[in-house]
Parts: sequence; C-alpha cells; structure tokens
Amino acid sequence: MSAYSASHAGKLRKASNAVTAASKFLNETRDKFKSGPSPRPDFQYDLLSFFVRSELTASLAIPALAIVLAVGLLPWAPVNALLLWLATVFISKGILIFLCRRFQMAPRKHVDCGLWRRYLAAAEFLYATTWASIVFVDLAPENQSSAFFFLFAAIMVVVAMRTMFAATVLRIFYAGTIPMTAALVLRFLLAEHPFYWSLAVVAIGIHVYLLFLANGLQRNVLSMLEYRAEKDALVAELEQANAVLDEARIRAEAANLAKSKFLANMSHELRTPLNAILGFSEMMRSEMLGPIGSDTYKSYSEDIHGSGEHLLNLINQILDLSRIEAGRYELHEEPVDLSEMMEDCQRLLNLRANAKTLQIIDDLSEDMPRLWAEKRAVRQICLNLISNAIKFTPERGVITLQTGVTRHGEQYLSVKDSGPGIPQKEIPRVMSPFGQGSLAAESTEGGSGLGLPIVKGLTSLHGGKMELRSKPRQGTEVRVTFPRKRIMQPAEMVKSYVKLPVQPAPAPVTLRAS
Repeated sequence: MSAYSASHAGKLRKASNAVTAASKFLNETRDKFKSGPSPRPDFQYDLLSFFVRSELTASLAIPALAIVLAVGLLPWAPVNALLLWLATVFISKGILIFLCRRFQMAPRKHVDCGLWRRYLAAAEFLYATTWASIVFVDLAPENQSSAFFFLFAAIMVVVAMRTMFAATVLRIFYAGTIPMTAALVLRFLLAEHPFYWSLAVVAIGIHVYLLFLANGLQRNVLSMLEYRAEKDALVAELEQANAVLDEARIRAEAANLAKSKFLANMSHELRTPLNAILGFSEMMRSEMLGPIGSDTYKSYSEDIHGSGEHLLNLINQILDLSRIEAGRYELHEEPVDLSEMMEDCQRLLNLRANAKTLQIIDDLSEDMPRLWAEKRAVRQICLNLISNAIKFTPERGVITLQTGVTRHGEQYLSVKDSGPGIPQKEIPRVMSPFGQGSLAAESTEGGSGLGLPIVKGLTSLHGGKMELRSKPRQGTEVRVTFPRKRIMQPAEMVKSYVKLPVQPAPAPVTLRAS
C-alpha cells in the first residue's frame, strides 16, 4: 500500500470514529426527551446540581442571618439557649455543606440521583429542624409580642431563602421549609391570642405562596434544561453531519485517486492495441500488401477501422475530461484568432454537414484582436460544438456560426442549430458527463455525452463562461465567452510575434594625433 493510500485509510478510520462518536452523543441527547409524568431522569442530576451550587455559593448567608437573629433575641432569650441553638445550626449546616461537596466531586456517571436526593433531603430536614427549634426558646414576658413578631419575620425570611435554594428539587424544598413553618404556626397557636393566630394564618399563606413559586421556578429550570438539551442535540446533529461529510469527502478522494490510477493505466493499455488495430485495418482497407479477394472482408476492415477510431476518440475524451476535473490540464497559451479557428473547424466538418444536406451560415467577425489562449483547447471547443450541432440537427437543417465582441469587450463564439432542442429541466443532465437530452436521443444519432462537459471544462480553465440556451422544437444555441483580460492589445501582439534584433555595441573610437 502506498503512503498516499495509507494516509487516506487513516483519515477514513478517523472520520468513521467521529461519525460513531457523534451518533452516540446524539442518541444520548435524544434520550433526554423521553416523555414521562415526573421530571425526566436525565435532568435529575442537573436539578440536584443547581441546588448544590446554590448552597455552596451562599454557604455563609444563612449562618450569618442566624447570628443576627441570636443577637436580636438577646433581650428576650437566655444566652446559653441561643449559643446552643447557634451550635446546632452550624453543625447541621456543616453536614449539609459536606454532602454538597461530596456530590460535586463525584463523577456524574457514578452518581445515584435517587440516593443523593434522599441524603440531601435528610440533611436539609435536619438543618430546618435546628432552625425551627429557635421558636421554642423561652422568651421573657416583657414585650413578648415584639419578640414573636421578630421571630415571625426572621423565620419567614429564612423560609423564602430556602425556597430560592431548593426550588429545583421539591423534596428538598419540603424538607427544608415545612419544619420551620410548622414550628412557627404551632408556637403561635399555643400562645392563645387572636393576634398570634392571625400571624399563624399569614405564615401558612406565605408558605403556600412560596410553594407555588417553587413549582414555577422548577418548571422554568426544566424548560431551560430542555432548551439546552435541544441545543446539544442540534450541535450533535451538526457534528454528525460534518463527520459524515468528512467521511464522504475522504471516500470521494480515494475514489478519485483510484479513478486516476485506472485511467492512467488504461490509457496505455487501450491505446497501444487500438493503434495496432487502426494501422492493420487501414492496411487491409487500402490493400497495401495485395488484394483481399473479397468485398465483404474489405467492408469488415472498414467497419473495424471506423469502430477503432470511434473508440479511440471516446478514450481521448474521457482522459481529457478526467484531467480537467482533476486540475491536471496545463494550458500552453499563444495568440489565437477565433474567426479563423471557426473557419478551419467548419472546413474539417463540411463533409459530414454536406452528407446530411445541412446549411451552415457564417457570421464571423473580421479583424478581431487575437485571443491569448491554448490553440488546441479552442480548436477542441469549436470542433465539439460544431460536431454536436451537425449530429443533432435533422436533414436540411440550418446551423449558424458566429463570433464577435460583447458590449463589455469580451470575445465570444456561438453555434446555433435548428435541432429538436432540450427541455429546460434536462439542461443540467446534458451538462453532466454522459448526459443526453431525451428529444435529441430519440430523433437523431446518439453520442457519448462528453462533448459539452469538455467544452465547459476547457472554457473554465480560460476563465470564461459557457451558456446553453434551448427550447424544445426550437433548436439549441451554445455560446462560449472569453474574458476581456485574454484579449491581446496591439503592443502585446507585437511582443509575441516580433523579436527585435540585438544591435551590436558601437566600436570604441580612438583619437590619434596627426
């Protein structure tokens, strides 16, 4: 295996692996959209992650609020009870933070979301219970109503904060808020005063409102996760498409390499025996070594020679087209007269045109500037277009040959026939290799379908453009336009043809005294 082939094989393996990886990621992403009544299993980890990140980000906020609450209750509650309460709050908070950090460090694929949800809910319940215990601390009877109102405000603030942290996981939200609200309501009910009972009702109303708020926040987070999953799916599809395109490109390059090798080998393998067939059939047809002795054999030799010429011409066209497509066609440019070239090609094909009683009208411009192009390529363009027109024009038809200069200063050549024409939808097929129009194929002799693609390729190599205009039953016109930069100016033509003689340097003059 050559180094180039080995490189292609390595690229193909990489592209195949990329396609496999992209397909796997796409399937995993699509699994997130399975329907179900509960939050989607693939989003459970993300919901827990939101809670953990929020808890770790604001890990000092609520403990600081606990200190503020303890300081605020100093006029009504004993110091020892407040210090004990603060200690339990900090311990339970430490347990919660520890679990959050463990969850964050664990690899996602090893996380059991159901188990971790229970752990975090239990830690949150312990933390909420320690907070709720402040409600049952003995308060001094002096200004007890102020202390109760202070407790009410502080606990409701903490409940609201826990709602914001735990809204993504409702089980943790319930575990972290219900104990505080229940303890506050129970304490107010035990106070046996209508004012405290009204505060208990207000606390329950606030908690219900926060419950609806938590549900709304969770829906918003789920929607955000769904949008992110959809984006990931689109990205995965794009990556898969790019990987497939890369694989297809590599396969196409490998196929093109194989085609080039095949054509290079077949060029020699086919042309050598064909030249022998053509030479021997020509000798037999002209009876160079003596009479054959049978008119049938002579006609056979003519058929062999004609078939060999047709096959050799077809091989040459295929090789020319493959060189053009591979970018290996090198132009050998020189000044070319378009009108003279059209006249020469017409003379070469006059015999075929007369055999079908076709009328050829010349409308060739005279005294046009010469074109800087490859003579062989321009000749092939003219021969292919005129040959196509003769081939697909019925007997007693008309063919018009034209050359000229456009209003933009570009030179063009045009071949128009009165043949069957081409439907508009079939023009792309006609312009592709081996493509033919249905009307032309039905009404006239067939062809290889390589003439127009070769003309288009040679025109593109010169920076020009080819236009095909045709309508069914109204004939076809093919126009080839060469860019203005290829039109030679008089000074350039002089440089191309005239070589100024080199003048010898004057001999030095020596002065002698008389």
